[in-house]
Amino acid sequence: MPYQKSDGPTIVVALGGNALGNTPEEQAELVKETARNIIDLAETGANVVVTHGNGPQVGMINDAFALASSQLGSKVPAMPFPECGAMSQGYIGYQLSQALLNELKARDIMRSTANIVTQTVVDAADPAFEKPTKPVGPFMTEEEARAQAEEKGWTVKEDSGRGWRRVVPSPLPRRIVEFDAVRDLSDAGYVVVCAGGGGVPVVEENGAYRGVAAVIDKDRSAAMLAAEFQADMLIILTAVEKVCINFGTPQQEALSVMTPEQAKAYIVEGQFAPGSMLPKIEACLSFVERCPTGKALVTSLECAAAGLRGETGTVITAR
Repeated sequence: MPYQKSDGPTIVVALGGNALGNTPEEQAELVKETARNIIDLAETGANVVVTHGNGPQVGMINDAFALASSQLGSKVPAMPFPECGAMSQGYIGYQLSQALLNELKARDIMRSTANIVTQTVVDAADPAFEKPTKPVGPFMTEEEARAQAEEKGWTVKEDSGRGWRRVVPSPLPRRIVEFDAVRDLSDAGYVVVCAGGGGVPVVEENGAYRGVAAVIDKDRSAAMLAAEFQADMLIILTAVEKVCINFGTPQQEALSVMTPEQAKAYIVEGQFAPGSMLPKIEACLSFVERCPTGKALVTSLECAAAGLRGETGTVITAR
Protein backbone atom coordinates (compact mmCIF):
# COMPACT_ATOMS: atom_id res chain seq x y z
CA MET A 1 0.00 0.00 0.00
CA PRO A 2 1.56 3.35 -1.03
CA TYR A 3 2.16 6.08 1.52
CA GLN A 4 -0.26 8.97 1.33
CA LYS A 5 0.00 12.61 2.25
CA SER A 6 -2.30 13.59 5.08
CA ASP A 7 -5.07 16.14 4.71
CA GLY A 8 -3.55 18.00 7.65
CA PRO A 9 -1.29 21.07 7.65
CA THR A 10 2.23 21.16 6.21
CA ILE A 11 4.79 22.00 8.90
CA VAL A 12 8.51 22.68 8.63
CA VAL A 13 10.30 21.91 11.91
CA ALA A 14 13.75 23.36 12.65
CA LEU A 15 15.49 21.37 15.36
CA GLY A 16 17.78 23.23 17.73
CA GLY A 17 21.15 22.01 18.94
CA ASN A 18 19.62 20.78 22.20
CA ALA A 19 17.94 17.99 20.23
CA LEU A 20 21.29 16.47 19.16
CA GLY A 21 24.34 15.30 21.06
CA ASN A 22 28.06 15.88 20.73
CA THR A 23 28.99 12.27 19.93
CA PRO A 24 27.35 9.68 17.66
CA GLU A 25 26.43 7.57 20.69
CA GLU A 26 24.89 10.47 22.61
CA GLN A 27 23.05 11.65 19.52
CA ALA A 28 21.63 8.19 18.81
CA GLU A 29 19.96 8.26 22.23
CA LEU A 30 18.78 11.88 22.08
CA VAL A 31 17.15 11.52 18.67
CA LYS A 32 14.84 8.83 20.04
CA GLU A 33 13.13 11.44 22.24
CA THR A 34 13.32 13.96 19.39
CA ALA A 35 11.57 11.46 17.12
CA ARG A 36 8.77 10.88 19.64
CA ASN A 37 8.01 14.60 19.77
CA ILE A 38 8.10 15.00 15.98
CA ILE A 39 5.89 11.97 15.38
CA ASP A 40 3.45 13.43 17.90
CA LEU A 41 2.98 16.14 15.25
CA ALA A 42 2.60 13.61 12.43
CA GLU A 43 0.08 11.65 14.49
CA THR A 44 -2.18 14.71 14.56
CA GLY A 45 -2.28 14.53 10.75
CA ALA A 46 0.45 17.06 10.00
CA ASN A 47 2.80 16.62 7.05
CA VAL A 48 6.22 17.21 8.58
CA VAL A 49 9.49 18.31 6.99
CA VAL A 50 12.43 18.35 9.43
CA THR A 51 15.56 20.49 9.31
CA HIS A 52 18.35 20.44 11.87
CA GLY A 53 21.53 22.07 13.06
CA ASN A 54 25.00 20.56 12.61
CA GLY A 55 27.35 22.89 14.49
CA PRO A 56 29.10 20.43 16.83
CA GLN A 57 28.99 17.64 14.26
CA VAL A 58 30.51 19.48 11.30
CA GLY A 59 33.17 20.86 13.62
CA MET A 60 33.97 17.35 14.88
CA ILE A 61 34.31 16.03 11.32
CA ASN A 62 36.41 18.98 10.20
CA ASP A 63 38.72 18.76 13.22
CA ALA A 64 39.13 14.98 12.87
CA PHE A 65 40.21 15.22 9.25
CA ALA A 66 42.50 18.16 10.00
CA LEU A 67 44.21 16.26 12.82
CA ALA A 68 44.51 13.01 10.86
CA SER A 69 45.86 14.82 7.82
CA SER A 70 48.46 16.67 9.90
CA GLN A 71 49.63 13.41 11.48
CA LEU A 72 49.28 10.95 8.61
CA GLY A 73 49.85 13.19 5.61
CA SER A 74 48.76 11.75 2.27
CA LYS A 75 47.13 8.71 3.91
CA VAL A 76 44.27 10.96 5.07
CA PRO A 77 43.65 13.96 2.83
CA ALA A 78 42.43 17.26 4.22
CA MET A 79 38.67 17.44 3.75
CA PRO A 80 37.11 20.57 2.18
CA PHE A 81 34.59 22.29 4.43
CA PRO A 82 31.56 21.79 2.10
CA GLU A 83 32.24 18.05 2.10
CA CYS A 84 32.38 18.09 5.90
CA GLY A 85 28.94 19.69 5.87
CA ALA A 86 27.62 16.99 3.55
CA MET A 87 29.04 14.27 5.80
CA SER A 88 27.34 15.80 8.83
CA GLN A 89 24.01 15.86 6.98
CA GLY A 90 24.44 12.20 6.10
CA TYR A 91 25.19 10.91 9.57
CA ILE A 92 22.74 13.14 11.44
CA GLY A 93 20.05 12.45 8.84
CA TYR A 94 20.67 8.70 9.05
CA GLN A 95 20.19 8.61 12.82
CA LEU A 96 17.28 11.03 12.82
CA SER A 97 15.35 9.44 9.95
CA GLN A 98 15.92 5.97 11.45
CA ALA A 99 14.58 7.14 14.83
CA LEU A 100 11.56 8.71 13.12
CA LEU A 101 10.90 5.52 11.13
CA ASN A 102 11.14 3.37 14.26
CA GLU A 103 8.66 5.65 16.03
CA LEU A 104 6.25 5.51 13.07
CA LYS A 105 6.45 1.71 13.12
CA ALA A 106 5.92 1.57 16.88
CA ARG A 107 2.68 3.53 16.46
CA ASP A 108 1.51 1.62 13.36
CA ILE A 109 1.48 4.81 11.30
CA MET A 110 1.70 3.86 7.61
CA ARG A 111 4.31 6.42 6.59
CA SER A 112 8.04 6.35 6.02
CA THR A 113 11.01 8.71 6.14
CA ALA A 114 13.59 10.04 3.70
CA ASN A 115 16.83 11.93 4.27
CA ILE A 116 18.15 14.24 1.54
CA VAL A 117 21.65 15.70 1.56
CA THR A 118 20.74 19.22 0.56
CA GLN A 119 22.57 22.01 -1.25
CA THR A 120 21.63 25.64 -0.63
CA VAL A 121 22.40 28.30 -3.20
CA VAL A 122 24.01 31.48 -1.89
CA ASP A 123 24.93 34.64 -3.77
CA ALA A 124 28.64 34.88 -4.60
CA ALA A 125 28.25 38.66 -4.24
CA ASP A 126 26.78 38.39 -0.72
CA PRO A 127 28.60 40.95 1.50
CA ALA A 128 29.28 38.17 4.00
CA PHE A 129 32.04 36.85 1.73
CA GLU A 130 33.92 40.11 2.26
CA LYS A 131 33.73 39.76 6.04
CA PRO A 132 34.00 36.14 7.27
CA THR A 133 32.91 35.81 10.91
CA LYS A 134 32.14 32.15 11.71
CA PRO A 135 35.00 30.25 13.40
CA VAL A 136 35.53 26.69 12.14
CA GLY A 137 38.19 24.07 12.66
CA PRO A 138 40.79 23.56 15.37
CA PHE A 139 42.60 26.19 17.38
CA MET A 140 46.08 27.13 16.17
CA THR A 141 48.97 29.30 17.24
CA GLU A 142 49.24 32.63 15.44
CA GLU A 143 52.23 31.32 13.50
CA GLU A 144 50.35 28.18 12.39
CA ALA A 145 47.27 30.21 11.47
CA ARG A 146 49.17 32.70 9.37
CA ALA A 147 51.01 29.88 7.60
CA GLN A 148 47.70 28.19 6.76
CA ALA A 149 46.27 31.49 5.56
CA GLU A 150 49.27 31.98 3.28
CA GLU A 151 49.19 28.42 1.95
CA LYS A 152 45.44 27.90 1.56
CA GLY A 153 44.03 31.42 1.23
CA TRP A 154 42.09 31.17 4.48
CA THR A 155 40.93 34.06 6.60
CA VAL A 156 42.13 33.57 10.19
CA LYS A 157 41.35 35.45 13.39
CA GLU A 158 42.14 35.30 17.07
CA ASP A 159 39.21 33.73 18.95
CA SER A 160 38.48 35.17 22.41
CA GLY A 161 41.98 34.66 23.76
CA ARG A 162 41.82 30.90 23.16
CA GLY A 163 43.94 30.79 20.02
CA TRP A 164 43.62 31.40 16.30
CA ARG A 165 41.05 29.79 14.02
CA ARG A 166 39.88 29.84 10.47
CA VAL A 167 36.75 31.95 9.90
CA VAL A 168 34.26 31.55 7.05
CA PRO A 169 31.36 33.72 5.84
CA SER A 170 27.69 33.27 6.72
CA PRO A 171 25.77 34.29 3.59
CA LEU A 172 21.99 34.36 3.29
CA PRO A 173 20.29 31.32 1.73
CA ARG A 174 18.67 31.94 -1.65
CA ARG A 175 17.34 28.61 -2.90
CA ILE A 176 17.29 24.90 -2.01
CA VAL A 177 18.66 22.98 -4.99
CA GLU A 178 16.77 19.79 -4.13
CA PHE A 179 13.49 21.53 -3.23
CA ASP A 180 11.47 19.71 -5.90
CA ALA A 181 12.62 16.34 -4.54
CA VAL A 182 11.76 17.37 -0.97
CA ARG A 183 8.31 18.54 -2.06
CA ASP A 184 7.64 15.40 -4.11
CA LEU A 185 8.57 13.14 -1.20
CA SER A 186 6.43 15.17 1.20
CA ASP A 187 3.52 15.02 -1.24
CA ALA A 188 3.99 11.24 -1.36
CA GLY A 189 3.54 11.02 2.41
CA TYR A 190 7.14 10.82 3.62
CA VAL A 191 8.47 12.58 6.70
CA VAL A 192 11.46 14.29 5.07
CA VAL A 193 14.74 15.26 6.76
CA CYS A 194 16.65 17.89 4.76
CA ALA A 195 18.63 21.15 4.79
CA GLY A 196 20.80 19.99 7.70
CA GLY A 197 22.99 22.77 9.00
CA GLY A 198 21.26 25.14 6.59
CA GLY A 199 22.37 23.01 3.63
CA VAL A 200 25.77 22.72 1.95
CA PRO A 201 26.48 26.25 0.61
CA VAL A 202 26.93 26.38 -3.16
CA VAL A 203 27.21 29.18 -5.70
CA GLU A 204 25.87 28.95 -9.24
CA GLU A 205 28.31 29.76 -12.04
CA ASN A 206 27.52 29.37 -15.73
CA GLY A 207 24.64 27.05 -14.93
CA ALA A 208 26.70 24.78 -12.65
CA TYR A 209 27.01 24.54 -8.87
CA ARG A 210 30.21 24.79 -6.82
CA GLY A 211 30.55 24.23 -3.09
CA VAL A 212 31.96 27.08 -1.00
CA ALA A 213 33.37 27.20 2.53
CA ALA A 214 30.62 28.96 4.45
CA VAL A 215 28.05 28.44 7.20
CA ILE A 216 24.36 29.13 6.54
CA ASP A 217 22.05 29.88 9.45
CA LYS A 218 19.84 26.79 9.76
CA ASP A 219 16.76 28.74 10.89
CA ARG A 220 16.96 31.06 7.88
CA SER A 221 17.18 28.04 5.59
CA ALA A 222 14.20 26.46 7.35
CA ALA A 223 12.22 29.69 6.92
CA MET A 224 13.10 29.83 3.22
CA LEU A 225 12.10 26.18 2.79
CA ALA A 226 8.81 26.76 4.61
CA ALA A 227 8.06 29.79 2.42
CA GLU A 228 8.76 27.78 -0.74
CA PHE A 229 6.30 25.17 0.50
CA GLN A 230 3.82 27.92 1.45
CA ALA A 231 3.65 25.87 4.63
CA ASP A 232 0.95 26.33 7.20
CA MET A 233 3.49 26.63 9.98
CA LEU A 234 7.20 27.01 10.65
CA ILE A 235 8.18 25.63 14.06
CA ILE A 236 11.58 26.68 15.39
CA LEU A 237 12.52 24.55 18.36
CA THR A 238 14.85 25.90 21.00
CA ALA A 239 15.63 25.51 24.70
CA VAL A 240 12.75 27.65 26.01
CA GLU A 241 8.98 27.23 25.95
CA LYS A 242 8.30 30.86 24.98
CA VAL A 243 10.21 33.89 23.73
CA CYS A 244 10.83 36.42 26.49
CA ILE A 245 11.53 40.13 26.59
CA ASN A 246 13.64 41.69 29.33
CA PHE A 247 15.18 38.24 29.65
CA GLY A 248 17.01 37.54 32.90
CA THR A 249 15.63 40.61 34.69
CA PRO A 250 12.83 41.06 37.23
CA GLN A 251 10.74 42.47 34.35
CA GLN A 252 11.08 39.29 32.25
CA GLU A 253 7.89 38.63 30.30
CA ALA A 254 7.01 35.55 28.25
CA LEU A 255 5.22 36.30 24.99
CA SER A 256 2.42 34.17 23.54
CA VAL A 257 1.85 36.20 20.37
CA MET A 258 3.81 38.76 18.37
CA THR A 259 2.92 40.66 15.25
CA PRO A 260 5.75 41.35 12.79
CA GLU A 261 5.63 45.02 13.83
CA GLN A 262 6.03 44.14 17.49
CA ALA A 263 8.87 41.72 16.73
CA LYS A 264 10.71 44.38 14.71
CA ALA A 265 10.28 46.90 17.53
CA TYR A 266 11.71 44.43 20.04
CA ILE A 267 14.67 43.83 17.71
CA VAL A 268 15.36 47.58 17.59
CA GLU A 269 15.23 47.63 21.41
CA GLY A 270 17.86 44.88 21.51
CA GLN A 271 15.55 42.43 23.28
CA PHE A 272 16.91 39.35 21.49
CA ALA A 273 20.49 38.11 21.82
CA PRO A 274 22.36 38.20 18.46
CA GLY A 275 23.83 34.70 18.77
CA SER A 276 20.73 33.09 20.23
CA MET A 277 17.13 34.26 19.86
CA LEU A 278 17.64 37.07 17.32
CA PRO A 279 18.29 34.85 14.25
CA LYS A 280 15.26 32.74 15.17
CA ILE A 281 12.98 35.79 15.31
CA GLU A 282 14.45 37.11 12.05
CA ALA A 283 13.81 33.74 10.42
CA CYS A 284 10.20 33.78 11.63
CA LEU A 285 9.74 37.27 10.21
CA SER A 286 11.13 36.28 6.83
CA PHE A 287 8.70 33.34 6.71
CA VAL A 288 5.51 35.23 7.58
CA GLU A 289 6.48 38.06 5.22
CA ARG A 290 6.85 35.61 2.32
CA CYS A 291 3.92 33.45 3.42
CA PRO A 292 1.32 35.77 5.03
CA THR A 293 -1.15 32.92 5.53
CA GLY A 294 1.33 30.94 7.61
CA LYS A 295 2.28 31.06 11.28
CA ALA A 296 5.70 30.84 12.89
CA LEU A 297 6.00 29.17 16.29
CA VAL A 298 9.01 29.31 18.62
CA THR A 299 8.96 26.81 21.48
CA SER A 300 10.80 23.87 23.01
CA LEU A 301 10.93 20.38 21.55
CA GLU A 302 8.86 19.00 24.41
CA CYS A 303 6.13 21.60 23.85
CA ALA A 304 5.93 21.29 20.05
CA ALA A 305 2.68 19.32 19.92
CA ALA A 306 1.05 21.58 22.53
CA GLY A 307 2.27 24.60 20.56
CA LEU A 308 0.68 23.23 17.41
CA ARG A 309 -2.60 23.01 19.33
CA GLY A 310 -2.21 26.66 20.35
CA GLU A 311 -1.64 25.87 24.02
CA THR A 312 1.88 27.29 24.45
CA GLY A 313 4.87 28.73 22.64
CA THR A 314 5.26 32.12 20.95
CA VAL A 315 3.41 32.61 17.67
CA ILE A 316 4.35 35.24 15.10
CA THR A 317 1.67 35.82 12.50
CA ALA A 318 1.02 38.46 9.89
CA ARG A 319 -2.73 38.24 10.45
